[in-house]
Amino acid sequence: MLRYCLRRVLQMIPTVIGVVLLTFILFNIVPNDLAAIALGKNVTPEMLEAFDERRGLNRPLFFGRTAATRAYSDHDFEEGAGRWRDDSISFDREQRMITLKSGSQFNPLSFELKTSDHYVWRGVYTGSGSIGDHALSSKEWTSFEIELAGDEVGLFRSTDQLAFKKISLRRIQPNIFQSQLSFYLHQLFHGDLGQSSIFKQPVAKLLKDGIGPSLSLSVPIFIVGLMSALVLSLICAYFRNQFIDRFIVITAVALMSINYLIYIVAGQYFLAYRMGAFPVWGYESVRYLLLPVIIGVVSGLGSNIRFYRTIMLDEIYQDYVRTALAKGVSKPRILFVHVLRNALIPIVTNVVIAIPFLYTGNLLLENFFGIPGLGYLGINAILSSDVDVVRALVLIAALLFVIANLLTDLVYAAVDPRVTLK
Repeated sequence: MLRYCLRRVLQMIPTVIGVVLLTFILFNIVPNDLAAIALGKNVTPEMLEAFDERRGLNRPLFFGRTAATRAYSDHDFEEGAGRWRDDSISFDREQRMITLKSGSQFNPLSFELKTSDHYVWRGVYTGSGSIGDHALSSKEWTSFEIELAGDEVGLFRSTDQLAFKKISLRRIQPNIFQSQLSFYLHQLFHGDLGQSSIFKQPVAKLLKDGIGPSLSLSVPIFIVGLMSALVLSLICAYFRNQFIDRFIVITAVALMSINYLIYIVAGQYFLAYRMGAFPVWGYESVRYLLLPVIIGVVSGLGSNIRFYRTIMLDEIYQDYVRTALAKGVSKPRILFVHVLRNALIPIVTNVVIAIPFLYTGNLLLENFFGIPGLGYLGINAILSSDVDVVRALVLIAALLFVIANLLTDLVYAAVDPRVTLK
């Protein structure tokens, strides 16, 4: 058993690495601009740069010597002069070039850069002048690459009609492996899940505060729903093809056909608002959990009954059941002892795989009933583009799912002696 567990844990390592890389790709590569998504439209380039700095987004994705900066966006002057707008600058749309008039100077940066950082200007120029303390002089169009400290980057001076056709600015990395991926891995290694841009708190603290309310709702729904579905499915098997069986099946299909939101709205309106049997909204005592738990159990009961009933009926037609009946074993004992035990493999699979989702909470129930759990946190994070919170929830749920698969294999051996761990 121990050797099997160690081997399965080692086999999980590539899967965990894949999960980490997938979450990195989903939240660092797929979105066009995380800072703009999180902060909204009415922000300055300096605010965007500060956001990128805190989250390592101002680095190359995987590795590289240079990285882009919000202080200056690349221009090839196809669509306009960009930040090069001043009385001392002329823009030629046909030639796609800007010209600094003789004796003028200009700073194209959106904000001042750190003196400790170093940057590199690249582009094509003609004329004479300087960038920082580096002189430029050429009568032909010439490529240039100039490295400067942060306090010199914005010093453009023209001596004689200094013109540019395209120009870009990059920050020089102190280490080519100082990347967004290395920043993300460093965070995970130190247990840092980031900072919420909405609540201004560490994500780990928000998850810690939300796990209690989520489990107080999802665990009762899970346990009560599981036990109810198993008992009703066994009753269906016991009275198969009789009125009770058909009535339960029809009820289960009806429960499956009703939208989840209908349960919530109807429960809140009739049971809470009109009848006053339960609180409508809040999380102050156990009484506030009764109605959402009832709704959670009822809404999932239909599909679970049909699933477990199918499993029980498959087992009932096995040879060992006919043998037990021939020996005079009572039907209740056959169902609740022999059939239930032999049906545990698919039941365990369904149950253990559902366990990781207890952590993430119930999105709709928590939001409609004001339960401050992880589902409530997740919905608000999505609506407010709180990227670090959403990424942490996705990552932890995926890792718990991987662990659940290992637990499923171990439980198989415990419930079925035919399964051996090798």
